[in-house]
Amino acid sequence: MKIRIALAQFNTKLGDIDSNLKVHLEHIEEAKQQDADLIIFPELSLTGYALQDLVASSALMPHQNDPIFNKLIHASEDIDLMVGFVHEDRRHRFYIAAAYLSAGEIRHIHNKVYLPTYGMFDEGRFFAAGNSVRAFDTRFGRVGMLICEDFWHASLPYLLWLDGADILLFSSSSPGRGLSEDPRLSSSVWVEHTNRAYAGLFTNFVAHANRVGYEDGLNFWGGSTIFDPNGDLVVRIPDFESALTVAEIDLNQLHRTRARLPLLRDERKTLVLRELERILGEK
Repeated sequence: MKIRIALAQFNTKLGDIDSNLKVHLEHIEEAKQQDADLIIFPELSLTGYALQDLVASSALMPHQNDPIFNKLIHASEDIDLMVGFVHEDRRHRFYIAAAYLSAGEIRHIHNKVYLPTYGMFDEGRFFAAGNSVRAFDTRFGRVGMLICEDFWHASLPYLLWLDGADILLFSSSSPGRGLSEDPRLSSSVWVEHTNRAYAGLFTNFVAHANRVGYEDGLNFWGGSTIFDPNGDLVVRIPDFESALTVAEIDLNQLHRTRARLPLLRDERKTLVLRELERILGEK
């Protein structure tokens, strides 16, 4: 099976959900015109990133009756969507979240597990941390979603791999920081190296959408990518440019790569569990 994946790399308006929703719907229509099967939006794509005191007023309870989600659910009848938003649960806790919508249904919601609260980041002051990570079934096979800091912790992509995910979908609002010998910013280089490594180590497809633009003094660098199970680059959107890019992946590559490199077959999960229990017991 071949899948056409659209990466939506764009700037958001802080706290302006209606305006951001309009951009989503425009990108969805453009992706459909290019015969895309799935479109991936960046972290907090419906709200902007530096929300702080706007968190509660920007939060959504994802269901059919919500006027924002109703439009996205309807749009997902023709194309699968991964969108970023602030998730308010029934007990009024607020999470950075990603929703996967398909065939007019909400298929899965991932609440961000790791909240950076260091340096320029302050997420732990305003959001609750998610406490689970799970793969889920789609019409393309089994998929896993992670958000920004989540994929800086190797345990979460590893768990999704063991849970059956053959496609990892990453979203971020990653601000530019650091200089390197490469012409690009260090943060851009770090993220790309990490995504390439996960694709090769787990023999998975890894698709990542990052935002661009300026917000509250932060400069978001973009650089959205897709890597195949060999760790080879399929597509990369240039840094700092707003763009919608569609690329095709061939799921038969999973067969070809894993026949040559049976890392998944040889993974010793019970050994990992035993050693984790030992390490935890020694602390």
